[in-house]
Amino acid sequence: MQPLSGDKKIYIISLSMIGLAAALWGLDGVVLTPRLNNLHVFLVVFLLHALPFLVMNFVLFKHYKELKKLDTKALYSLVWVSVFGGALGTIAIVYALFIVNFQQLSVVVLLQKFQPVFAILLATILLKEKLSKNFLAWGIVAVLGGYLLTFGFHLPYLTEGNHTAQAALLSLLASFSFASSTVFSKNLLDKVNYISATFFRYGLTAILMLFVVLISGHLMEVRQVTETNWWVLAIISVTTGTGAILLYYYGLKHVKASHSTLMELFFPITTIVLDYFVNGVMLSPIQWISASVMVFAILKASAK
Repeated sequence: MQPLSGDKKIYIISLSMIGLAAALWGLDGVVLTPRLNNLHVFLVVFLLHALPFLVMNFVLFKHYKELKKLDTKALYSLVWVSVFGGALGTIAIVYALFIVNFQQLSVVVLLQKFQPVFAILLATILLKEKLSKNFLAWGIVAVLGGYLLTFGFHLPYLTEGNHTAQAALLSLLASFSFASSTVFSKNLLDKVNYISATFFRYGLTAILMLFVVLISGHLMEVRQVTETNWWVLAIISVTTGTGAILLYYYGLKHVKASHSTLMELFFPITTIVLDYFVNGVMLSPIQWISASVMVFAILKASAK
């Protein structure tokens, strides 16, 4: 058996890092974040960024000097990543999970797989990359699959107490936010390493969310955080939060976007498996078919 070259080893390791990060995010949505639903979503997102950033300052304070490497383009990218990937995207997905009371985790998470479609559209608009010939056709198939996954063969229903449509829209907003964050992260990673990028992203997002919780009046609700909440926040900060972002940024530095998309499928796969074993929730046959069609179409649309 011929030994792998150094570049090949780095590529395989990078792919594995992205897959592990995606699996950790799946674990977060099923096992960890539901333990925080007694808190307001703004406070949750603030604490999920502020706590890791405070801890990182003790070991990464020397990385502040890396700020000098950021040109105007990289600074704009950092702001975008912090606003959309950090604040808005996280608020959207956490709120989507909260309003469905964690009863449709698999649906909410699977809708996030529209992320590569948004990423390709943004790359086309912002980076002037050409769309693949089949993108539009497969994109339409993916949208139809996403609709059937959410509503089946019925029209969207907005009856009181049913938040499926709102959760679906929030999940798509999160998908757009994270996709745009991926595109802009490439600019940021061109100037600083993945550790500095994570550090700066968490810092700016924490500052932004501090203003949000102050203006919205939710900061004082920190007194309602229970001991269990603090433990969950600490675990998320180390594993599915900062840890997963570090793994993801390391992998993104060395991996093509199309290959990254494949490894990110560990996110919905982990969610579906854990949702069944932890919560006893299984997708219906039409949802399985819809999810398969949607994911397949997205992969085809993402192919170069």
